[in-house]
Amino acid sequence: MTAEPILSEPRLVTTSEERTWAMFAHLSVLINLVTGILGPVVAAIIYFAYRDRSRYVAYHAMQSLILQLIVWVGGGIIIGGAWIITGLLSLVLVGLCLIPFAIAISFLPVVAPIYGIVGAVQTSQGDDFRYWLIGDWVRGTLEGN
Repeated sequence: MTAEPILSEPRLVTTSEERTWAMFAHLSVLINLVTGILGPVVAAIIYFAYRDRSRYVAYHAMQSLILQLIVWVGGGIIIGGAWIITGLLSLVLVGLCLIPFAIAISFLPVVAPIYGIVGAVQTSQGDDFRYWLIGDWVRGTLEGN
C-alpha cells in the first residue's frame, strides 16, 4: 500500500473556473458597499489562492485589488480632505462655493462598483479585461518586467 503525498501538485483550473473566479474577483468591489473595506481582502484571497494555479485569475484579482485600494482608500482620503477644506473655508464664505465640488468628489467611489461590474461581465464571457492604467502595470508586475 503506497501512501498519498500530503502536499500534492495544485489541481489544474478549467477555463470555466477561471472565468468564474476572475468574475468573482471583479465583483468583490461590491462587498465594499456593505462592509466598507473588505472587498480588497476578498480580491487578495482570490489572488493568493490562484497565483500558482491560474495566471488569468491572478491577473484579474490583482487588478481588482489595486483598483479597490486606489478608489476606496485613496478616494476616501481625497474626499475627506475636500470636505475638511470646504468646512474650513466655509468660515470665510468661500467654502460655500466649494460645496458642490465636494459633493461631486464624494461620488468617486461609485465609479469602482460600475467598473467592477463591467470587468466581471467581460471576464465571464472570456474577454481579457484591463482597468485603465492599472491593467498594464499589473501585467508588467506579474510578468516581472
